[in-house]
Amino acid sequence: MADKEEEVVPQTIEQNPEENQNETRKAVAKPLLDVVDVSIGEPEKRTGSTAISLKETYMAYYVETRVKEGESAAGILEVPCALWRRYSEFEVLRNCLVVQYPHIVVPPLPEKTATFTWQQSPTDKFDPDFVERRRSSLEAFLLRVASHAELSGDSVFLSFLQQEENWKESVMATSFHAKADSKLKALNASFRIRKPDQDFEELKNYCNDLEANITNLLKVRAKLADTLYGIHKIHANYGRVFSEWSGIEEEMGDGLQSAGHYMDV
Repeated sequence: MADKEEEVVPQTIEQNPEENQNETRKAVAKPLLDVVDVSIGEPEKRTGSTAISLKETYMAYYVETRVKEGESAAGILEVPCALWRRYSEFEVLRNCLVVQYPHIVVPPLPEKTATFTWQQSPTDKFDPDFVERRRSSLEAFLLRVASHAELSGDSVFLSFLQQEENWKESVMATSFHAKADSKLKALNASFRIRKPDQDFEELKNYCNDLEANITNLLKVRAKLADTLYGIHKIHANYGRVFSEWSGIEEEMGDGLQSAGHYMDV
């Protein structure tokens, strides 16, 4: 008599996410990206309430996961699935992966806002160009995680792709924050050496000083770049003024037009 096929039950986050890690990794014999396609669609501007009943406006990103033709995601994901995610939820996901996998370099997330005005990047987080750049970067983050053989089998990551309701709360209810603190304390204790190597201490101090100097240099460079960008904007305005002025001057028209072109350059 043929054996009955067992019904596949999608995985959910438990209080301790490590309990079902081994079982999940066994099911994922290859990176998740070899089995499914992950993409982020058009973002949407939404309004919600904070914990203290204050209204806030944020961008939500539509995460879609579809199984590739000829592949099967049985036992891994319940696909196809699509849900909305906030940027803060991407942060929770990455922080959890960093804690769970200290031996792996977890891909970075895009910045929340533009750093320097000289990059001609909008500082408004709802600017269409900025939102599109962030959407593309968040999609790249998911693709890099999904292409990693170990990270793509993590239960928190898998639930991120398919559990929309109370996902963030369920992750925050786990012990990954306590685990991060305990690892930090253990790391600090391991470096309490009674007689540290003098050469190592000198190299460490040199590296710390070098880091501080480079940081200060980058700050000065950013200020100079912002100042230069402001000068270029002023010159552009002068160029427009001279060009318009040349249209109403008969004798000085050519000179004003040349000056306007010079300011534009």
